Amino acid sequence: MVIYENLAVYKSAFDLCVYFEKIVKNFDKGHKFAIGADLKNKSRQIALQVIRANNSQKKSEDIQELIILIEELKLIVRLCQETNGFSNKNSYSYVSKLLTNITSQANNWLLCSQKREQTEKKPRVVNVK
Repeated sequence: MVIYENLAVYKSAFDLCVYFEKIVKNFDKGHKFAIGADLKNKSRQIALQVIRANNSQKKSEDIQELIILIEELKLIVRLCQETNGFSNKNSYSYVSKLLTNITSQANNWLLCSQKREQTEKKPRVVNVK
C-alpha cells in the first residue's frame, strides 16, 4: 500500500474534515443535522477518495471522481453560507481557501497522472542494429 499521509492534498482534506467536525458542533439545530451532516460526510468522502486515488492503478479516473466530490462540497458550503449556517464569519473564508487549495492540488495531480499514463501507453522504440 502506498503511503498517502504525506500528500499535501490529503493533509488539506484531513484538515477540512477536522475543521468541520469542530464547527458543526456550534451550528443551530436546523443546520447541524442537515447541512452540518452533509459537510462532515462529504469532507470525509473527499479524504477517502484521496486514499483510493493514491492506491489506484487508474489514478486519473479516481482523481476525476475526487474533483467531482470537491465541487459537490463547494455547493454545500455555499448553501451553508447563504443560509447563515456558519456561526463564525471567518469560517466561510477559511473553508473557501482550503477548498481552493484542495482543488488546485487535485487538478495538478490529475495533470501529472494523465501525463504519466500517456507516456506509459507510448510504445518504446528499440533500435536494433
